[in-house]
Amino acid sequence: MASEKITLTPIGRFHSNQVEPYEAGRQPDEFHSEGVIELEAGHNFEQALIGLEGCERIWVIFSFHHNPHWNPMVLPPRGRDQKIGVFATRSPYRPNSIGMSCVKILRIDKLKIFVEGADLLDGSPILDIKPYVAYADSFPGVEPSWLQDATKHSVNFSEESLAQLSFLESQGVSQLKGFLLHQLEYEPTNSKKKRVKAQGSDYVIAYRTWRAWFSLNETSVQVLKIFSGYSIEDLQQTEDPYSDKEIHRKFKTLFLSLDL
Repeated sequence: MASEKITLTPIGRFHSNQVEPYEAGRQPDEFHSEGVIELEAGHNFEQALIGLEGCERIWVIFSFHHNPHWNPMVLPPRGRDQKIGVFATRSPYRPNSIGMSCVKILRIDKLKIFVEGADLLDGSPILDIKPYVAYADSFPGVEPSWLQDATKHSVNFSEESLAQLSFLESQGVSQLKGFLLHQLEYEPTNSKKKRVKAQGSDYVIAYRTWRAWFSLNETSVQVLKIFSGYSIEDLQQTEDPYSDKEIHRKFKTLFLSLDL
């Protein structure tokens, strides 16, 4: 590592319901909920935002604040089962914990930029903002060689699972559907990279204290149902480390969910 030091001062923070690393997308996409970039006051950033309302998308330069170390070799989230060099990936475990994300602007309110499709976590320090310029930034069809053979699955939801997800979203569990979409799109049964296990001829994937049952064929995934990761005995206990047992009780009552 070079001895020269460069000091960067965050210009703001990103805020969203994506708190844990497994909740964020592998790349920016439409699966993820709205977030907001809140710039620091007192630095004339109001003037720096003039003209940004005419941009549909922006590049957000930020810091991977959850990662205190880096790895020279990493396992990509899709396309390979063997590690490759970190510079050939978008992994957050970098020598300098700098990330970049191309997100869609929804609206701007003073020092707040509301965006969607961001793969940032809540609290991410924002270092810079630049406009996305299609003629300079887009090179259609150009992909790393290790991604070219990755099979993409369509992810579909049963009526039962959609009703369950709608209820959970009303209770504040807002990231589960996006988690399932990006976790199951590529290598849905790879237990080395995901909390997934076989369940007969189907599979179950874990998200926090929730579970999703899904089936698989060559080109598509069908999410069949959502169920609680707590047993009836678990819910009878007063200990509640994740402060979510009441939601699970309501869910079981509403959907008569069976423990699997």
